[in-house]
Amino acid sequence: MTRRILIVANPHRPGTLEAGAEAARVLGAAGIETCTSFTSGVSEPIEAAIVLGGDGTMLHAAQLTHGTGIPLLGVNLGRVGFLAELEREDVASAAQRLAAGDYTVEERGTLQVRVTREDGSTEVGWALNESTVERANRLRTLEVTLAVDGLPLSSFGCDGLVVATATGSTAHAFSAGGPVMWPNVDALLCVPLAAHALFARPLVVGPDSSFQIEVVRGSESQAQIVLDGARAIDGGRGCLVEVSRGEHGVRLARMSDAPFTERLVKKFSLPTDGWRGERARDTPIGREIHAVTPGTPAAPAAAPDEDG
Repeated sequence: MTRRILIVANPHRPGTLEAGAEAARVLGAAGIETCTSFTSGVSEPIEAAIVLGGDGTMLHAAQLTHGTGIPLLGVNLGRVGFLAELEREDVASAAQRLAAGDYTVEERGTLQVRVTREDGSTEVGWALNESTVERANRLRTLEVTLAVDGLPLSSFGCDGLVVATATGSTAHAFSAGGPVMWPNVDALLCVPLAAHALFARPLVVGPDSSFQIEVVRGSESQAQIVLDGARAIDGGRGCLVEVSRGEHGVRLARMSDAPFTERLVKKFSLPTDGWRGERARDTPIGREIHAVTPGTPAAPAAAPDEDG
């Protein structure tokens, strides 16, 4: 059976088409067929996809292949590229490793979103990062009641609410003041946006729980539900939005064993000066601190003066 790998490139990003051509050459030399379009259920299965662009391109690729189990390998040609595994200079080596099957697969959870409108009609969607309930009328506050597992928790006016996965906790939810959740945390996060309420802090619930967001009936509020910042469902007035753990996850191909903490520091350029842990041993100050007799505990660091 012919081995096939999908190449998804953002044509609006400089250099993506050239990077795609480079990946195709390397894969072709290894006897692997490449394709740039995908239809679920094709006779020749696709074993993996290399995605060239930013996080938006990764989300597009996840939507394109949703439910197929195809691992996605992201190469960042955007800005932060939090979902990407590699950078532009890694394209050739990434293609070689895909051809050799030299990668691991990480499972990421998703959201299932069901919108029930006031007239009883329903619409279902899904998201990898987040589902956002937003004001359809920018001149009106969104009046909502938030519930957990079908039990009402609080009612308030707001600009909207974000319900995110651990993967999406570093995206819109993070910008709105929500916590960062490590990818191995199987949970759902809800972050109200500019809420007019005393109790409107971010909430984290387990994978078997769900959030319900009901637009208050009789108010002038009209809601729009946005999935991964790319797809929208019109909820209108009085709709009910139910968000739970998705049935189908997304599989990300990994070629690095760097822990999430290191990825977080790198992507956000976080300062780590002053850390004296195990990974600081190779620095001059680290060698000085850890130069102790084997089997003897290290002396505690001297306390700073009161002036710091």
